[in-house]
Amino acid sequence: MWRRWSLWSLLIALVVGVLVTLVWLAGRYEASQVQNKVERDTADAVTDIRAALARNIQSFQALHAADPSLEDWNARATAMLRERRELLRIEWRSPALRVQAEADTPYRGAVFAQLGRDGSHSDVSLSCATARRFNGPAYSTSYFLPQPDGRGLEVMDLCLPIVRSGHLAGHVLATYSLQDMLADLIGRQLTRSQEASFIEADGTRLALYGTSRRGARVFSAQQLLDLPGNAMLLRLDSWRSAPDLLPNVLTALVTCMSIALVSVLVLLAKDMRRRQRAERDLADALAFRKAMEDSLLTGLRARDLDGRITYVNPAFCNMVGFAPEELWGTDAPAPYWPPELVGEYEQRQAIRLAGNVPPREGFESVFQRKDGTRFPVLIIEAPLINAQGVQTGWMSAFLDISEQRRVEEISRASQERLQATARLATVGEMASLLSHELNQPLAAISSYATGSLNMLEHAPADAADTAVALRRIAEQAERAGRVIKSVHDFVRRREEAHEAVAPQALLDAIWPLISLQARKLGVQLRSELAPGLPPVRCDRTMVEQVLLNLARNGMQAMDHPSVQQRLLLLRVTHAGAREGASRPNGWLEFSVADGGAGIPGDVAARLFTPFFTTKPEGMGLGLSLCRTVVEQHGGWLGFEANQPQGTVFRFTLPVQVVDTPAIPRAAVA
Repeated sequence: MWRRWSLWSLLIALVVGVLVTLVWLAGRYEASQVQNKVERDTADAVTDIRAALARNIQSFQALHAADPSLEDWNARATAMLRERRELLRIEWRSPALRVQAEADTPYRGAVFAQLGRDGSHSDVSLSCATARRFNGPAYSTSYFLPQPDGRGLEVMDLCLPIVRSGHLAGHVLATYSLQDMLADLIGRQLTRSQEASFIEADGTRLALYGTSRRGARVFSAQQLLDLPGNAMLLRLDSWRSAPDLLPNVLTALVTCMSIALVSVLVLLAKDMRRRQRAERDLADALAFRKAMEDSLLTGLRARDLDGRITYVNPAFCNMVGFAPEELWGTDAPAPYWPPELVGEYEQRQAIRLAGNVPPREGFESVFQRKDGTRFPVLIIEAPLINAQGVQTGWMSAFLDISEQRRVEEISRASQERLQATARLATVGEMASLLSHELNQPLAAISSYATGSLNMLEHAPADAADTAVALRRIAEQAERAGRVIKSVHDFVRRREEAHEAVAPQALLDAIWPLISLQARKLGVQLRSELAPGLPPVRCDRTMVEQVLLNLARNGMQAMDHPSVQQRLLLLRVTHAGAREGASRPNGWLEFSVADGGAGIPGDVAARLFTPFFTTKPEGMGLGLSLCRTVVEQHGGWLGFEANQPQGTVFRFTLPVQVVDTPAIPRAAVA
């Protein structure tokens, strides 16, 4: 009997123990659920605060996006304070932290009216120094700000640098009320049984929002609000009554245990699937990044703030010939630096690690492979920023520009060969030009010499006529010498031979030469010069050759039985005198008009092409050289149809003002 009672007692004790344990576990489970919800609410509240502060920073940046005036800035800052009650004051400060403009919240009196702004100057200077170091926003530690009504506010300041074109243009200083941050940023999400507060690391409460309830169980959670320059804890307290026991404790406990067991298994299965999926995604991401880095042709190298190599990709290793294990952790001097350039490279690295060189600015250098060969590289370096916005080192990209240098060398050699070919072509052009241009004075010399011999053989010698013929021979010989000199200067593109020449003098120089051919072909010559023409600045010999070529071409165009009226008109006028002229009055226009059959369309398209000619004995260089000479003087040479028939060639030359104007002449031959 005693033994039976002992067993029953043990069983009852075991059941009671199990029931008590189940009840305790149920209460703990409900409490843990409440605690988890409080922690999630706290995390969501911290996220909302961060998002609101980030939106405010964007608004501050927008205030200075277009370099606003003080009136525009005040209007926009006041509108921002009206929309965001957590802000007490916005200030625009210069790079030296002097106040440029300020705006206060319309929902309170001037918060700095009692103590002024000087009391917080040290906090402002510290936060702005931190902001400049971070190159971004920075927050000051919180401080108490007394108010005239005997109360006070716990506030903190935000300093945001204003940077334009890489230079500091000023600061935006905003003052936040911690109490209003709780009320406006997360107050709408709080229930009546919750209380939010900012506390310091030692537990000191800075600001509070919500009402506490006495006699209820408190569930609390804390989350770190880590801001640049300041860190606070957000605490959320939630009041709930103790969990109630269910009427049927045993049934409820069994049911709850079963549900809890199944739920735990389901949660574990889901967690395992999520974990496996996350691990698989992470492995895929790492494999993708590794494949991408391995496929790059650009060398990559990462260094920490002390200059030690922390990462290299395969392209960089292939470039310098070292394995990754030989490069990791190495400091200056790097094994791929040429020994004679170590001092220069160490100095350059010290400058870049100090941050005195703008990022992403490429520069060229020379590296040495493991086998001792040298090769040029292009280096582009930039700061390495982590997820928290803090610089942890430097990231460099390297391009092997050996092939680019080789292509540049080939291009330079090709350019030199092209220049040599151009010089040879110029020599050929000069030879062709000499051959073409010397034919005319030499033919004249031959004609005058033959005439002189005829006069001496068949008639009594007339000293005057013989002297004229011999003088013509001397003039044409001198003209041939001038042609050679002008062609030499023309090929060298020299302008020293340009001089002021009257238009009449140019016509007088060619008149005896074209008169001989005109008498043979039965062509009537006539010249017309506008009154008061100034001299032109030109190479006299070359321009005479242009006029002579155009005149002879015009007379040859009229050497056809169908041409009845053979008149060659040489005219000189101001370039602006003719209707539709495209040159101003600082130019003279020379024209040679014939009454020939005109120029067909297919011939006109190739008229100025070198070596193209319609004459059996021609070389095809006359008109091409004429255009070259005129364009060398800055003018233009063209042609058009003459009315009622024939062709007119026109070209322009620049004028040169002299003391005595040219004398016009109209001649008929």
